[in-house]
Amino acid sequence: MSGRAELDAAPATQTRAYPAPGAVLELLKPITWFPPMWAFLCGAVASGAAFGEAWLLIAAGILLAGPLVCGMSQAVNDWFDRHVDAINEPQRPIPSGRMPGRWGLWVAVAWTGVSLAWGAMLGAWGLIATACGVALAWAYSAPPLRLKANGWWGNLACGLAYESLPWITAAAVLTQAAPRPAVLAIALLYGLAAHGIMTLNDFKAIEGDRRSGIRSLPVMLGPERAARVACWFMAVPQAVVVALLLAMAAPLEAAIVAALLAGQAWAMRRMLTDPRRLAPWYNGTGVVQFVLGMLASAFALRAGAGL
Repeated sequence: MSGRAELDAAPATQTRAYPAPGAVLELLKPITWFPPMWAFLCGAVASGAAFGEAWLLIAAGILLAGPLVCGMSQAVNDWFDRHVDAINEPQRPIPSGRMPGRWGLWVAVAWTGVSLAWGAMLGAWGLIATACGVALAWAYSAPPLRLKANGWWGNLACGLAYESLPWITAAAVLTQAAPRPAVLAIALLYGLAAHGIMTLNDFKAIEGDRRSGIRSLPVMLGPERAARVACWFMAVPQAVVVALLLAMAAPLEAAIVAALLAGQAWAMRRMLTDPRRLAPWYNGTGVVQFVLGMLASAFALRAGAGL
């Protein structure tokens, strides 16, 4: 089965007419909301805005980045990945039948509309950024582009959407102007580094990806080579961030990011001894240091260092 017929077919026998209680929230995957919410917070810090005066706008932006746009992207992904999930994670709402029929698609469409409406309330910059996030989410998961079918492009789109876009959005919304070049550069570097994190996240789905034709990097390169590529993607952009912070006269923040990168290097070295088993472990250790480096960089930008 392939093409349109595959997308329309249900991966599991449906026994319900409506979603089970809690299935919609599970479809939106709250556990995935943290990265874009944190990136939006970093962008808010970098913007220089006074939190006491802009707290309501910041809260609205964090809600947009996490529960709305990220939640919408998860619903879109689960709908178009339901056949892969039937292999890898059959307990998920759609393949398990707890989200019957085309309810997964309707939730994705409805949440897209809610996200765009909420983004519009944040002004022109908010609407533009939300439209970009929505476009990336659908392009990542849905035919005909389905960027996730190729690990190079899909992980790049995901990293930019999860890290760079929320950061840039916050800086633009809170200043009502295009972000400074330094803000753009560091936000884009962290989005590029997130490509490696996305690659490690693909390790849990190798078998289903291989059987369904999704060419993730672990499928294309094998676990060992993919893990090494992921490490380079994570490390090199952060090293460039350190260099930029030094060039911007922020030696303390540069030292913090460098120390956190050294901690990640230790975790990478351990993870490379058994990538398939230790990739989840790295996501619980190295990624914490990654996001702390983001915040340190944001404070450097807030302090007034810039290009």
